[in-house]
Amino acid sequence: MSLAPALTRIDGWVADPGFGVYVHIPFCAHRCGYCDFNTYEGLDALHEPYVDALVRDIERWDGPTAPATSVFFGGGTPTLLPPKALGRILSSVRDRFGIVAGSETTVEANPETIDEAVLEGLLQAGFDRISMGVQSLAPRVLAGLERRHTAGKAVEALEAARRAGFRYVNGDLIYGSVWETPDDLRLSVEGLLETSVDHISAYALTIEEGTPLSTLVKTGRVTDVDPDVQAERFELVADMLGSAGYRRYEISNWARAGHESQHNLLYWCAGDYLGFGAGAHSHIGGRRSWATRLPRDFIDAVTSEVSTESGHEVLANDARAGEALMLGLRLVDGIPTVSFNQRFGPSGLQTREQDISALESLGLLNRDGSSVRLSVQGTLLANEVVGRLL
Repeated sequence: MSLAPALTRIDGWVADPGFGVYVHIPFCAHRCGYCDFNTYEGLDALHEPYVDALVRDIERWDGPTAPATSVFFGGGTPTLLPPKALGRILSSVRDRFGIVAGSETTVEANPETIDEAVLEGLLQAGFDRISMGVQSLAPRVLAGLERRHTAGKAVEALEAARRAGFRYVNGDLIYGSVWETPDDLRLSVEGLLETSVDHISAYALTIEEGTPLSTLVKTGRVTDVDPDVQAERFELVADMLGSAGYRRYEISNWARAGHESQHNLLYWCAGDYLGFGAGAHSHIGGRRSWATRLPRDFIDAVTSEVSTESGHEVLANDARAGEALMLGLRLVDGIPTVSFNQRFGPSGLQTREQDISALESLGLLNRDGSSVRLSVQGTLLANEVVGRLL
């Protein structure tokens, strides 16, 4: 194992955001109707062989390596697995790549899988950041989203994580569903603030094609989301969190100073990362690849000592620059042009000057000579804005 000097934390776009490792745990006790992630329920018998396969796949990696500046276990629900199993996977990452001193090591969790023993086990395994899938503290919203925990259990899990000693605690919210009123959202934000979490992610509900919720909307059994309502809900969240001392550093993420998610910042800075597990994606120097999606197929590939890679593509520099713009403009401070040009060359912005100027004239982008960033109005139309710059 190698250790580099202590990590300098970042809070915005930088040319060298580090190197990340992502580990995908594709298991859930229940797959919520809005979810389009690569997750599966009812596969308990695969938990142990999947852990074995993950460890082996990490151990046999023979491509580019660097000490990880962030590690993130996502899903699914990683905490369906015992802390010792998660710790075994994390140890294989540490042994194969090294983890830079001061790096964040995050595990996602659902409140109903958390108790004091689990939290203590996660800390002992080496995790120091926990991201809790709260989504709402309003019972009717939780029911509509098909969440299995109660509001009380979510608050209890967040408070327990803080007491246990996690350095960083995040709570996720979903806003703008048909089941939610402004008071429901206000209650949820206030409840999270009372737990003293240091990071809050708040996402507008998206109806993803192919999900059960999409089918309900298409057949008229559930009302579609209203973009105007979601914009109002976003402003409510932003006002409440801003008043409470949280800085919005990305479209959907707020943090107390020094608690910004380092792994997500690496993504938004278009950095390099390796993904391990069923369906996990990797990006190294413009080469993007993805693993086979089905857990059984992933296990079989590792057992047979063949690659788990299902496909890949190599991006030219201009395509990389376009993606970096798309991702970086999600950050509130935008992209520093000098650093961007150092990384991708001046053509990355020059070839898009006409579109950038047009968006600026529409009041959707701001430039001040040193950076380009979304305006307030542009933030509400972010997908449309960045789509023009790819």
